[in-house]
Parts: sequence; structure tokens; C-alpha cells
Amino acid sequence: MKRFAIGLTAALAVAILTPAVVISAQKEEKGKPAAIDAKAREAGMKDAPALIQASGAGCTVSDARFIGEDKKAGSKYYEVACNEGMGFAMIAKKDAAPQVYTCLESSQPGPDGKVGGLACMLPGNANPGAGLAPFVQKGGATCDIENTRAIGSGTKNSYFEVACKGGAGYIVQTTAPMNISGEVVVNSCLLYEEGGNVSCKLTNRETQLNVVNTLNTAAAAAGTTCAVKDKRYVLSTKTDNYFEVSCQDGKGYMYQQTAANGAFNRAIPCAQAAFVGGGCTMTDMVAAQTEANALYTKLAKGAGFACDVEKYGMLPSTDPKKEIVELKCKGSDVGGIGVFTASGGTVYDCLTAEFNGFRCSFSKKDTQFARLSQDLVGFNKASCKVSDARVIGSTETEGFVEVACSDGLPGWVLGYPIGVAKPAAKEFLSCVQAKGIGGGCKLPTNKVKS
Repeated sequence: MKRFAIGLTAALAVAILTPAVVISAQKEEKGKPAAIDAKAREAGMKDAPALIQASGAGCTVSDARFIGEDKKAGSKYYEVACNEGMGFAMIAKKDAAPQVYTCLESSQPGPDGKVGGLACMLPGNANPGAGLAPFVQKGGATCDIENTRAIGSGTKNSYFEVACKGGAGYIVQTTAPMNISGEVVVNSCLLYEEGGNVSCKLTNRETQLNVVNTLNTAAAAAGTTCAVKDKRYVLSTKTDNYFEVSCQDGKGYMYQQTAANGAFNRAIPCAQAAFVGGGCTMTDMVAAQTEANALYTKLAKGAGFACDVEKYGMLPSTDPKKEIVELKCKGSDVGGIGVFTASGGTVYDCLTAEFNGFRCSFSKKDTQFARLSQDLVGFNKASCKVSDARVIGSTETEGFVEVACSDGLPGWVLGYPIGVAKPAAKEFLSCVQAKGIGGGCKLPTNKVKS
């Protein structure tokens, strides 16, 4: 899995593009906002609806004002408030599409700490940051917005930062001009390198990592206790975020969090987390692997599969309460696939595992030949010493294995029940009888002549 959307920081060069305006902002009385001239509002409401529609911005105009005009540049300036929440400052030029800037951009103070002539003043634009709420929601994030800022706009996209109560933060990417019906992407601040063109400044890294404390509490409630010694953000996918924690007792975990709602998903022991961003880096992995080997040895024996585990590999599981693990046994070429839950488990040998949707990679195919030869004895075919085999198909209740014999004579097809850990062969067919199963026999010595 790769870190999701991380290339933004390096790839983008964005800046606040609001131009310096050669008009003066209306003067304010001490402690009071500047009054809005009735004629300016009338002129704004007359011109703004058509202009905002021509701009492509998502705005149903609820209020507007004419800011002023630069006759030399041939530009007229307007402010609009919108039913959708986010308001805009707008520049209209003859024979050109209107330019629009969100109130977050146009009202942002310059290096001298003062706002320019395009700062928003309408009552409906008094809290422009609130206009980001529907975009955050559309992007799938949960955030009680505490603070906002405009990062900048390019030709196609605009970028904003939101800080949430509780310490979380997000980068919001919208279309430019901003339109709620367009594409919206919302990513955690943790995805972006500090100091990059697109990065978070309203919250710091340590504050953003406070989410780990919440996940740790949820992990404890689910049965995984960790007195956190250190923590780090690892990566995000389109569906999940991952955080590593090291514990005071020497253990470590990878916490999986559902990105859409911030909910705790599961705690993955570091010994099983190699598939997440290269695995844990704050935990003694040798000790973790040794401890995990002992755990899976115990679980396998509990499931009736005698195996002193020397190596294991985690397989994907769609159920967070179920672990699927390939086991390699010490001093033996035979392995298996363990499916373990909190209440127990089942281990399939590498032959029957394939019927049940798994495949071994640690164990070679020929380690199953002796077992298949013995199963043939039960059908009075002791003369066939298995030299090759392959799974040819299955039904909802039975899986079929084609075997070839070392003497070169035609082989057979054995049927085994599905869902049984150590099944005995229940059916015996010739290759002629098995023509309709998975395309029939295909091993060289078994091909049925037509």
C-alpha cells in the first residue's frame, strides 16, 4: 500500500492569487464594521447574479455589493454572499470570464497585517470558514470546524486547511472556482509533509497525533492494552489510516482507523503488520516475531494441527475479527493455512486449503504427494505412487484433485469435502469419469484421448 495523495506537496506550486486592487476599502468606525452603501448593494444585486453564473462558481446569490471600479484597468469589483455558504469577491472585465476568489482568500491579511480592497464585508460573509463545512462533509471527513485558512488556488484547484476541535486537521481540495457540485478531496493533515506548499499550519504534528490516544482507548476496550511509549503516523489508503504505537512493555501495534468516520478498526500486532508501510519501526521485531511464532504454535495445536511454527505470513482478511495465517512448521516441509478467531480456529493443510480459497507459498506441492498416495490406498490403488497433482475444481461441498502416477499409467481424481480441516477422500474417479469437472484431467500422463 502506498501513502495516498502524498505527491501533492511536491507537485503543486500554489499561491493566493487575489490581486492587489487599486481601490480603497470602505472605512470602518471604531469597533463597528463599515456600513454598506444602499446604492452599492443595489448595483451589486443587479450585476452579480449573471456574473457569478458566468464564472462557474457554485453560488446562488443571496446578497451582493458593488465594491468599486478601476477604469484604467477596465475592471469592476463585486462581493457576493451565497445560499451555499461560501461567499466570493469577483472581478469583472469586458469580454473576459469573471474571476472569483473565496472570501477566505480575499479577506486574508497581507504581509503588513492589513486586508485589501477585496475583503468581504457583507453580513452573510461574516464567517467565511463556515462555508467549508459542506465541502468537508462531502469529502467524507467528520470535523467540528474550529479554524480555517485559504492555502491557495491554481488553474484547476483551490486548497484550504481546516482545524477541528479536538486537534484533527484536514486539507480540503476543491475545484477552482469553488463549486460544491464539483470534485472534493479531503485528506488528513498527517498526509502532508510539514513546510510544503500544501501543508497544515493551524495544528502541529503532535496535536494531530492526539487521535492515537482515542484509538488506544478503543483498542483497550477491544482487548488490546498498551501504555503508549511512542507513536507515529504511518500511511493512509482510500479507506483507512494506520498509526504505529510502541508500548512500555516492549510490545507494539499498528492501529487501523477507518478514514471515513475516524472509528477504530483493529489493532494489528507488529509481528503481523509487515504489510503496512514496511511494518513497525519502533518495536523489537525479532522479539515480536518470536512471540508470534509461539502464539501460532499454540493456536495451531489447539486446532488439532501439530506444528512448531518457525515462520508465518499474514493473508488478507475481510473480517477484522478473523486472522488468516500461513504456517511453516519447523523441521517439516508440510505447512498449512490457519483461520483463527478469538474463540478458536481451523488449520487446513496445503492441499485442502486451496479448496477453501487459500494457497500455500512456503510449502512445495510435492510435500503432499505421500498423503495423496496413501489416500489412493483406501481405494485399492496402492500401485499408484503420486508424482504430480493439481486442484481441478470444486463445488459448494467438494473439492477435486487430479493425480498422476509415477509409473506413467493413467492417474485419478480424488474428491474431498470442503470446510474440513483434515478431510479423508470421499470420492474416487477416473479421468474419463471426471471429464465434466473443471475441464477434466490435464496432467501429461492423464490426458483423455478423444
